[in-house]
Amino acid sequence: QVQLVESGGGLVQTGGSLRLSCVFSGGTFSRYTMAWFRQAPGMEREFVAAIRRGGGSTYLADSVKGRFTMSRDNVKNAVYLQIDSLLPEDTAVYYCAGSSSIILSSLRMATQYQHWGQGTQVIVSS
Repeated sequence: QVQLVESGGGLVQTGGSLRLSCVFSGGTFSRYTMAWFRQAPGMEREFVAAIRRGGGSTYLADSVKGRFTMSRDNVKNAVYLQIDSLLPEDTAVYYCAGSSSIILSSLRMATQYQHWGQGTQVIVSS
């Protein structure tokens, strides 16, 4: 059974940085497309970034381009989200998600991911 465990969240000041991690277990990691979503209080869950299985092409939401970087380590079975130049509007719970069958056109759709972590809280103070 696939399990995803996020870590790395915290309280940071505007302009600071964080590195979120998501460790995968219970399956063949290299076969999974992985993604990060976030959900702010009272808001819908929104796509942040995705990285495809195999070659690892990455996709970012327009709102985070230039500040967020997603990567994966197929040896450590983990994905990372490097967040720089944090803004108060980045405050949210960040979730890791995985899918073994997602297609390119559906990468930004939360409903297309079968596996989710418990989330890690990021709070950015102004």
